[in-house]
Amino acid sequence: MAAKIKAVQQPRLKALYDNELRAKLQKELNLANVMEVPSLQKVIVASGVGKKKEDKKYLETVKNTIEKITGQHATGRIAKKSIASFKIRKGLGGALGYTTTLRGAKMYEFTDRLISIALPHTRDFRGVSLKSFDKDGNYALGIKEQNIFTELTFEETQVLHGLQVIFVVKNGSVEKSKALLAGFGMPFEREEKGAK
Repeated sequence: MAAKIKAVQQPRLKALYDNELRAKLQKELNLANVMEVPSLQKVIVASGVGKKKEDKKYLETVKNTIEKITGQHATGRIAKKSIASFKIRKGLGGALGYTTTLRGAKMYEFTDRLISIALPHTRDFRGVSLKSFDKDGNYALGIKEQNIFTELTFEETQVLHGLQVIFVVKNGSVEKSKALLAGFGMPFEREEKGAK
């Protein structure tokens, strides 16, 4: 008896990249080889707990938020060195924050939900900063409150905290990465007149 093969639907942004965006970017950026075209390598979602490292409810809320919005297990971050002024000891019991790294289909699905649904829910939203690229073209996006994610219930947003989302781009530079993320629909703020 032949086994049934379940068809897996390709994420929308992955299909967009493969079918349209890659060729468009190669032409726009004047790249000789298709292998030079920037591509999304991974997305890191993280949150530090700061002074609330002893608050178990807060720690659980941060961990739950990351796991629910990404669909992946969040790993606790342990102190690597001692810092007396912050009352942190190396290997301190308990997490100083949580993080998870998304690749493949989950990466594209999270990015799509972030750009299409979550960011437009931000109060007084005027676009994301153009100044958050590093020299390698990776982009860091700070989110002040987790309640912009529709996956979370009202009860799960009663303890507010921020998140950091880092887009790691292969073959990136500021120009290439900006073009890639804009192609995915990232709502960048408008550049002011006279600015470079």
